[in-house]
Amino acid sequence: MPRPLSRPCLLLFISTLIAGLWTVRLCEHSQAADPARTGWKLTWSDEFEGTAIDRSKWDFDLGNGFFDYTTNQWISGWGNGELEYYTREPENSWVADGLLHIRAIKESMQGCGYTSARLKSRKRDGSPLFNQKYGRFEFRAKLPTSQGVWPALWLLPQTEKYGGWPLSGEIDVMEARGQEPHKVLGTLHYGSRWPGHTHTSQDYVLPRQGTIADFHVYAIEWEPGEIRWYVDGEQSGSQSFWWSSARAEGQEAPLSEADLTPWPAPFDHPYYIVMNVAIGGGFVGNPNKTTVLPAEMLVDYVRVYEKTGGYGPTKPRGKGEFPFNKSSL
Repeated sequence: MPRPLSRPCLLLFISTLIAGLWTVRLCEHSQAADPARTGWKLTWSDEFEGTAIDRSKWDFDLGNGFFDYTTNQWISGWGNGELEYYTREPENSWVADGLLHIRAIKESMQGCGYTSARLKSRKRDGSPLFNQKYGRFEFRAKLPTSQGVWPALWLLPQTEKYGGWPLSGEIDVMEARGQEPHKVLGTLHYGSRWPGHTHTSQDYVLPRQGTIADFHVYAIEWEPGEIRWYVDGEQSGSQSFWWSSARAEGQEAPLSEADLTPWPAPFDHPYYIVMNVAIGGGFVGNPNKTTVLPAEMLVDYVRVYEKTGGYGPTKPRGKGEFPFNKSSL
């Protein structure tokens, strides 16, 4: 039978235990610390070490949709059938203990049954906070898991250089269906004007029965003519085929290569960062009786790099199908 510790030994044991727990916390956080990346230079980051969201880096999308000036109509549900109302209230997004919290809540607001938050590195009036063309965009995040919950880390163009969405592109670094906790997706949106757009997506199943409920590092490396996706340092996908229609005045698909904007458009101009937790919509389906709310995404950091030696020549377009002849390059 073990003997009880003497008081000095007990105090030593407790102090050692506390130090050990603190070390575990430091190690857990230091896993986010980026190892030396040969050839990459940090250009921008948010480590969320303060006591509030840094408004010099982030603004908010608000509401449940947007007005499309091209079609002169209000697009509810953000074009996806989403059910949440985005706010900047502290119940939906805040910073604490070195983490950004984005929380979706079941509550009524402006005719919507849920509230959440969508942060972006561009002001609501369109003026820039941060954007970059090419580079490595990296997030360390822990995601909610529940039916109808849709966390996403993504990029949108600073300006509509080639026209309204998705003529100017969209890069989804990571999005997940809460009801599929072992899988994430990386997606590009491009093509003709909405709703005549297209997208290409690649799934990645986390190894060793891992789940999105744990912290993982999600990243892309974006270079002229190629975008690569990474999860925890492992390449999870790549794409080198896309196109953007030059027929920006309508929704018509291009009829020939002459109707395309020059390669590698639309992924050849600066993009800003977006982070959000959506509820419902066609991508994830709606919540049901199994859905657990509140649903919270935790972001440990966001870091952006540029290649120190430059990006070199644009890589040629890869193989894929065009709408005008379904041929492959």
